[in-house]
Amino acid sequence: MRFRVLDALSILVLAGIALSLLAVALGGSPRMLMVRDNLFSVPIGLIFLISAATRRPIIYYLASAVFARNAPDRRAAFESNWQRPAVLRTLRIMSCIWGLGLIAQGSLLAWMALTWPIGQFLILSPIIGYGTIAALALWTYLYQQAVRRRSEQTPMQSTLNHEPRT
Repeated sequence: MRFRVLDALSILVLAGIALSLLAVALGGSPRMLMVRDNLFSVPIGLIFLISAATRRPIIYYLASAVFARNAPDRRAAFESNWQRPAVLRTLRIMSCIWGLGLIAQGSLLAWMALTWPIGQFLILSPIIGYGTIAALALWTYLYQQAVRRRSEQTPMQSTLNHEPRT
């Protein structure tokens, strides 16, 4: 509100809070409370997947927000390059992987909440939840590095490796 600009990260956080408040209104048993607390990642994952088919995947907005906060000089370069087919393809792949990861995490935790003993669930759910986010973040970093290395190859090397230049 201070800058009169909405960014994707803020919208995702607000969506998560709204989904949690909606789930609170539904009430329920202790098991349903455990399901409710972990199921919000499914709709957010769906947003990631659906956005991969749009002009600007949600990852575009998240990256733009991160650059705006942490590296304004790199944001200009990102803004000028995001429409290149290779960059757009990378953003779409990242949106799909994050979407699938979040849906898998939410589905697994919901299933565990419904079927596992409460004590085991309470011990393992934060490990799975934070572990999934850490794994997705690590994958994103490694994927970006691989894409960057491929894009730095000369056209001759790219042809010799039979890889399309991105």
